[in-house]
Amino acid sequence: MTTSPSSRPVISGALADYDAGDYFCEMMHRGEPPPPEIASLVQRLDHFDLAQLRQRASAAEAELFNLGITFTVYTERESIDRILPFDLIPRIITAAEWAHVEAGVRQRVAALNRFLWDIYHDGAILRDGVVPTALVHGNPNYRPVMRGLDVPGGTYVHICGTDIIRDEHGAFLVLEDNARTPSGVSYVLENRQMMLRVMPDLADGLDLRPVGEYGLQLQAALAEVAPDWASDPQVVLLSPGIFNSAYFEHVFLAREMGVPLVEGRDLVVQNDRVFMRTIGGLRPVHTIYRRLDDAFLDPECFNPDSLLGVPGIVRAYRAGNVTLANAVGTGVADDKAIYAYLPRIIRYYLNEEPILQNVPTHICGEAEGLQYTLDNLADLVVKPVGESGGYGMIIGPHATRDEIESFRKTLLANPANYISQPVVKLSVAPTLCDNGLEKRHVDLRPFAVTGRSTWVLPGGLSRVALRKGSLVVNSSQGGGSKDTWVLAS
Repeated sequence: MTTSPSSRPVISGALADYDAGDYFCEMMHRGEPPPPEIASLVQRLDHFDLAQLRQRASAAEAELFNLGITFTVYTERESIDRILPFDLIPRIITAAEWAHVEAGVRQRVAALNRFLWDIYHDGAILRDGVVPTALVHGNPNYRPVMRGLDVPGGTYVHICGTDIIRDEHGAFLVLEDNARTPSGVSYVLENRQMMLRVMPDLADGLDLRPVGEYGLQLQAALAEVAPDWASDPQVVLLSPGIFNSAYFEHVFLAREMGVPLVEGRDLVVQNDRVFMRTIGGLRPVHTIYRRLDDAFLDPECFNPDSLLGVPGIVRAYRAGNVTLANAVGTGVADDKAIYAYLPRIIRYYLNEEPILQNVPTHICGEAEGLQYTLDNLADLVVKPVGESGGYGMIIGPHATRDEIESFRKTLLANPANYISQPVVKLSVAPTLCDNGLEKRHVDLRPFAVTGRSTWVLPGGLSRVALRKGSLVVNSSQGGGSKDTWVLAS
């Protein structure tokens, strides 16, 4: 590869047959001359041939298998552990692009925490009609037990995963805010280590923002929001156990944070304080990073049949003797219908314009939004507000007429459960496929950690839709991941 006087790369190696079409390409920038810092990476990558790339990809896959880096897919009959497919062509973000994303994520987290405090205290945003009261109080994730509870630092969303895409112009748009128990950060850290092992010559000498400090940042933030009287806070990670689909991540993060990994049976509440059972006796616990949904957290307060939680833990929480991260009741902010109001929420609390714009969203629980969706079903993406993982949705342009008509009946039966959005031409990135390097759609999930302030992990999880033409990047639906390289300058 050489560079012409116009700074447009001349491709002759592994990227010679790559064609992004009319999509914005994360590496080639839609055929325009890429920024100089990316052009040098393109040049390095183009020096590889496909045989070399496939050999290194095989080495990476074997190592992932040996390390046991898996997720679980649940079928009707069984649970299947799978390796998350890893593509060794990195996704590149320039320093300027990252500064924009980072500022936007911080802004959204600040607004979400203000919103959650308000709806569980004064309810001013509801009285002022900015967000419909019924949308909040009727939300299945709204927890009356949180009313009047002052959480440390006013932080409800300690760990947030913001799903971001880029459109055909390269603009960053937010798809949703994951404010309950966002997963996937372990793959971010493992992907970086994998890239440095199998593609060291691609990364050599590049000034990349590091990702390895995530565990320490998370542990420090959770210690910050422990009860004020705890002089040496004990943080633990609470997992549902080995049969949970993200159990690998629970083990990984507990190790990265340097904290105990516990299950509900390892904790006990006495005198409204939480203790951990150890071989040396009971040990006090001050902050719990829970990877357990509200419904299973405390059988005294929520699902009485839950065997995964800790009886009395909400009593200890309300007494101010333990901090739960994320806070109980954050699922309201995780809701796709509330997401549609985030621009208004940002303006209301922060008196700022949103740095990151939403994808235009129609709320099917409102008459106008429902009618628009019904009239344009074949052209829209329609999603249930409470689902994740790409389930229960329809992508109109990719659906058959019968599938659309069947979904129409489902939508009419429960319109409040759905939102609709236009089909965005998601950006693409070069991805190693059977026929060489081909375009595949990608998204991005940056992870924000909030204690008394917010830190954003540089980059985040870049998910890739490995099936040709697919827009669904979720691992449970055939997606994979890439290492995300944020250039430091």
